[in-house]
Amino acid sequence: MAFRLGVDVGGTFTDILLINEETGETHRYKTSSTPEDQSIGVLHGIEQACKAAGIPLSEVGEVLHGTTVATNAILEQKGPGSGW
Repeated sequence: MAFRLGVDVGGTFTDILLINEETGETHRYKTSSTPEDQSIGVLHGIEQACKAAGIPLSEVGEVLHGTTVATNAILEQKGPGSGW
């Protein structure tokens, strides 16, 4: 089986979407974001989504990552040294 996994890191939550490419079945998981180290929230979410789907991490063939944190900073004109 081949699975594709999408991750979106937001300021409050990190969202995970796991898709079975053969059947189209999806599994979703939401966990708290960890601003001090975003990888903690991402890895926790991935582990929990795979657990919910009953698959080992090795079944995930592709991981796609996005972040609304950066998008929101740009849209809200906030950021380091922002004199926007």
